Amino acid sequence: MAAPMAAAAARAALWAAGAAVAGPLRLRAARFPGSRWNVSGSALGRILSVPSWCSRSSAALGRIPSVPSRWNGSSSALGSLLGIPAEAPPAALGQHPPPVATDKEEQKRLLEHRPDHPPQPRVLRIAIIGAPNAGKSTLCNQLLGRKVFPVSKKVHTTRCKARGVITHEDTQLIILDTPGLTNPLKAKRHNLDEAMLTDPWDSMKHADLVLVLVDVSDHWTRNSLSKEVLRCLSQFPHIPSVLVLNKVDVLKKKFLLLEIATDLTEGIVNGKKLEVKSSPKQDSRSSVKLPLHPTQASPPGSKVPGSPCGQERNQAQEGSGLDRSSDAGGAGHPLGTGEGPEHHGSKDLKDMKGWPHFQEIFMLAALRGEEVDTLKRYLLMQAKPGPWEFHSEVLTSQSPQEICDNIIREKLLEYLPLEVPYGVSQVTHVWEEGECGELLIVQSLLVPRESHKRMLIGRGGKVISRIAQEAGQDLMNAFLCEVRLKLKVEVKG
Repeated sequence: MAAPMAAAAARAALWAAGAAVAGPLRLRAARFPGSRWNVSGSALGRILSVPSWCSRSSAALGRIPSVPSRWNGSSSALGSLLGIPAEAPPAALGQHPPPVATDKEEQKRLLEHRPDHPPQPRVLRIAIIGAPNAGKSTLCNQLLGRKVFPVSKKVHTTRCKARGVITHEDTQLIILDTPGLTNPLKAKRHNLDEAMLTDPWDSMKHADLVLVLVDVSDHWTRNSLSKEVLRCLSQFPHIPSVLVLNKVDVLKKKFLLLEIATDLTEGIVNGKKLEVKSSPKQDSRSSVKLPLHPTQASPPGSKVPGSPCGQERNQAQEGSGLDRSSDAGGAGHPLGTGEGPEHHGSKDLKDMKGWPHFQEIFMLAALRGEEVDTLKRYLLMQAKPGPWEFHSEVLTSQSPQEICDNIIREKLLEYLPLEVPYGVSQVTHVWEEGECGELLIVQSLLVPRESHKRMLIGRGGKVISRIAQEAGQDLMNAFLCEVRLKLKVEVKG
C-alpha cells in the first residue's frame, strides 16, 4: 500500500515541479496572437488598413475584443503567403498538464470529486467533428498537452466519444473527442459499433461550440464538406461553428488555402462575403497577388448588426486575396445571442459544398503543434460564466485501462496491414504497481487466424516488440511513471 502511495506522490511532485518552472500565465486580450480580420494592430489588420478604433468598438465583449475570422498567425502558411513578418511566439499554454491516475479506483474518485472551481468560474464545451482521419485526436492531444487519445493514419482509430479537460486559471475547456462521421455502410465494412454512428451526434447536443476539422492535404475531399458533416451542422444550426483547416504544412501550393476556405464556407464567414480572384497563371513558389474587390453580401439567416469594423471598405494592399465586404450581419461575438442561421433541408444540402455560417477560420498543423496555441487562446476567451464539471486535476474522463487499450490499438493500426488490426481483441491479465512504483501491465492480443498471429509477432518477434516498446513509452508520458508492458499474441478459441 505504501509503494503505490509513494508512486502517486512522486508523480504529483514531478507535475508540480514542472508547473512551477513554467510559472503562471496571465491571459491578456491585448496580446492575443495571430493575424485577425478587423482587429487593429494585427498583421492582416495592417494590410487592410483597419483604423485603431475598430478594436474597441465591440462593447458587448467587455475586456475581450471582437475577433472575427482570422487566417492564422504570423509565421504560418498563410502568413508567409501574404508576406506577414514573423513574430516571436507567445508563451505556450498548458505545458504541464496533470498526469492520469494509474489506478482505476483513484481515477474514478477523482472524476466523482467535487470540482474545485474558483468564485467566478467559466466553462466551454467543445465538440470536434470531421471526416475520419482528419486529425481530430491529434488536435485534442495537442490542446491537452499530453497524449491520451489514440492517433493513427488509418481511419476509425477513435471508437467512442471521450472527454478531455483543460483547466487554466478560472476557465475550464471540455473537449469532446468523437469518432469520425461515417455512414452505416462504412461502419459495417470496418466492423464498427453502433456508437460510432451515434456518438458524434450525442456530443453535438452538449456542445457550446463546434470545431469542424478538414484535412487540406487530401485533394479528393478538401474542397467540400462531407454530407455527414453538413447534416450534423444543419441539425444543430444554433451552435456556433468554427472551421479548422488542418495539415497546412503538407500543402505545397499555399495559394490553394484561399480557394479551399472559400469553397468550404460558401464564400461567407461571420456574415462577411469572401472573394478570391485567382490569376490565370499561379505558381506555388510565387506570392499570391489577388486584388481585393469589396462587394455587398446578404448571407441567409444572419440578422445580428455588425460592428463598425465590418463597414470599412479600405482596399487591401497587393498580395491579399481576401474580399471582406461591408457588414452582412453576424459580426458580433461568436457565442452571443442572435437568431442564428436558418435550418437547411435535405434538398438544400444536396447542392451545398460548404457551410456559410462559420464564425471563424483557423489554419494549423496539429501534428507539429503549429498555431494550436492560437486556437487554444481563442477557445479560452469564448468560455461563458458557469460551474466547472471536473476537478482541476482531471485530464480525461477515460479510465487508465481505456487509455492503455487505445494506445495499444493505435500501434496495431500502424503496424498491421489492411483490415487485420480491426479484428484484434484485447484482454488485460495483470495491472498492478510494483515495489518501486512502476506500473506492470500484461495483455493478450487475440487474433482470428494463425496467419494474423505470425503477422503480428513478426520475424524474430520484431513487430510485437516494437508495438510494446512504443506503447509503453506513450503510457509513461500519460501516467508520468515507469511502465513495463508485456504483450502476448493468441489465436481466438
